[in-house]
Amino acid sequence: MTDPITRLATRDAAAPAGHYSQGVAWVDLVFVSGQLGARPDGSHTADQPFEVQARQALASLLAILAEAGSGPERILRVTAYVVGVAHWPEFNRIYADVMGGAKPARTVVPVPELHHGYLVEVEAIAVRGG
Repeated sequence: MTDPITRLATRDAAAPAGHYSQGVAWVDLVFVSGQLGARPDGSHTADQPFEVQARQALASLLAILAEAGSGPERILRVTAYVVGVAHWPEFNRIYADVMGGAKPARTVVPVPELHHGYLVEVEAIAVRGG
């Protein structure tokens, strides 16, 4: 018998705008879909400064992890897509503030643009528990 896949959904992050789940868990692994800076009510922050967008994207990511019974200290890997290399230092500062002592493996990918005009998108793989 195979372990079931759990589709994650929380009201503390924006509902998916397409054919995907906020996150998926299987056994003890949690995969969080890319999170833009959309607020839980679905309103956008794309017209807000980079810091507002980054903090909202990370807050959504952490809310989905919490729904799965995980948290920042249980993240294995984060991938961040940032529009323009110039935002990298600011992302690093915000990320360190939000993540605290957690230091998962991480990749920051500079991209030319993101959906809806956002400047940052984050996704993660984590372990349940903690």
